[in-house]
Amino acid sequence: MKKKLLLLFLSVAFYGTAQQLTLKKGIIIDAIPVNDTIPENFALYLPTSFDPSKKWPIVFVFDMKGRGKQVLSMLRQAAEEQEYVLAASNNINDSITLSKNILISSRMFSTVYSILPIKKNRSYTAGFSGGARLASLMPTFVKKIKGVISCGSAVANEAVLSSKNKFHFIGIVGNEDYNFLSMKNNQKVLDKLKFPNQLFVFDGGKKWPESSYLAKAMEIFTLSAMNSGIEPRNDAFISNTYKTNLGEVSALLTSGKALRADKRLTEMTGIYRNFKNVDSLKESTKTLRKTKLFRSNKRSQNATFFKENLIKDDYSYYLEEDVLSYNYNNLGWWKYQMEELDKYEKGSNLYEKQMGRRLKSFVNDLIADNIDIVKAPSAVDEEALLFLWMLNTITDAKNKSPYLKIISLSSKVEDYGTALFYLEELLKTGYTNTDELYALENTALFRITPEFNEIVAKYLKDARYETKDE
Repeated sequence: MKKKLLLLFLSVAFYGTAQQLTLKKGIIIDAIPVNDTIPENFALYLPTSFDPSKKWPIVFVFDMKGRGKQVLSMLRQAAEEQEYVLAASNNINDSITLSKNILISSRMFSTVYSILPIKKNRSYTAGFSGGARLASLMPTFVKKIKGVISCGSAVANEAVLSSKNKFHFIGIVGNEDYNFLSMKNNQKVLDKLKFPNQLFVFDGGKKWPESSYLAKAMEIFTLSAMNSGIEPRNDAFISNTYKTNLGEVSALLTSGKALRADKRLTEMTGIYRNFKNVDSLKESTKTLRKTKLFRSNKRSQNATFFKENLIKDDYSYYLEEDVLSYNYNNLGWWKYQMEELDKYEKGSNLYEKQMGRRLKSFVNDLIADNIDIVKAPSAVDEEALLFLWMLNTITDAKNKSPYLKIISLSSKVEDYGTALFYLEELLKTGYTNTDELYALENTALFRITPEFNEIVAKYLKDARYETKDE
C-alpha cells in the first residue's frame, strides 16, 4: 500500500513568506529548514501511523557531528514500533560552545512544535556518547524535555541535577564499554535524588544498542506518561509489555545471566507497581537473590569492579606522569599492561573478560583525550605528541594512524631511525596503502632513501625508487 502524503503549511508569520512542506510518513526527510533567516535545518521522521488530527510524542536526537539523517536511522525502527516522531538537527557540532548548541536546538524545537501536532509534555531527547551527554543537559535548559535516552554516557554534569527539575533518565550501555561503571554509579546518584531512571545493559562495547533497547526506552516513557495521567491508561498495552518483559527475564535466567535478570525484575517492579500487583515480581527477586548462581556472580562482579577502578587510577596517574616527562622508558610497562589485559580477555572469568575489553577502550580514549589537550595550545608540544602516538601503537596496534603520524613527525626532524622502525612496524600490521604512504607529509627526503624503499619492497613489492645503485 502506498504511503499517504501529509501536507503541512508553515505560517506566514513564522517564515515571513507562505511556504508549503510535503512530508512523507515512514521515511526520514532530511534538510528541513528551521526558518528563512538562518541557514539551519534538521531531519525528521514520522511513523507510518502518524495522524495529523492527533498529538504525538517526540524524541529529539543529538549527534555531535550534525548527522541528522544518519542518527535518526538508528532510532527509526523503535520509533515506528512505539509510534514516536523523531527529529535531529544537522547543525549541532562539538566544535562550537554548549550555549550555541542549545540555541540551535531551541530553534529546531520551536519549528517542530509549530509545524507538527506534538505533545509538548511528552518531549524527550536521545543520543550516543557525546550526543548523549548533550541530550542529558537539555532538560536543565529546556523545561519541556521530560526524559532522556542516553546511550553509552552518564549524565554530562551531575552538579546541575536538581530535585526541583526532575526528568526521566534511561541509560543503555554495553558491558564492554568503559563507561559501564560510570553509568552504574550515575544510577546511584539519580536514585538518591529520586529521579525516575533505568539502566539497560547489552553484550558488547561502545556502540549504538540494538533497536529493541531503544524501543524498550520509548515503551517505558509511554508507561510513565500513563502512570502520571498524561496519557490515558491502555490496559492492553500494559498487559502486553508486562508479558514481554517477563519473557525477557526468563530468557536471561535461561542463559545464566542472573545479575541482569535481577536488574530487570527490579526495574519491572518500579515500572508496573502502579498498574498491577507486583508481589510476584518481588518474590521472584527474593528467590533469585538466594540462588548460588546469583551470589557467585555478584561476588565475582564486585571483585572485578574493585580491581578495575584501581587499574584505571594507575593508568590515569602514569599516563599523566609519562607525558610530562616524555618517559619513553615506560613504554615497556605499558606493553606489559596490554599483555595483561589480553590475558583477562582470554581467561575463563566472564567479568574479567569484560573488564579487559573495557580497560583497553578506556586507555585508548585516555590517550585520545591527552592528544587533544597537547594539540590545543598554539605552540604544540611535539615531543609529548610523539610519545602519545608511540604509546597508541602499543594500546591499539592495528590502528594505522599513530604509525603514520610518528613517521611524519620523525621525518620532519630528520630522525630517520625512528621513522624506519615505525614504518616497518606499520607494514607488519598488513598496511598496503602505498599512495597514502608516499604522500605522507614531511617525508619527501625520507621516501627517497634506500632504507625506506628497501623496507617497502620487502613488504609490498612496490618500491617507487631504486633500493640500491646499478
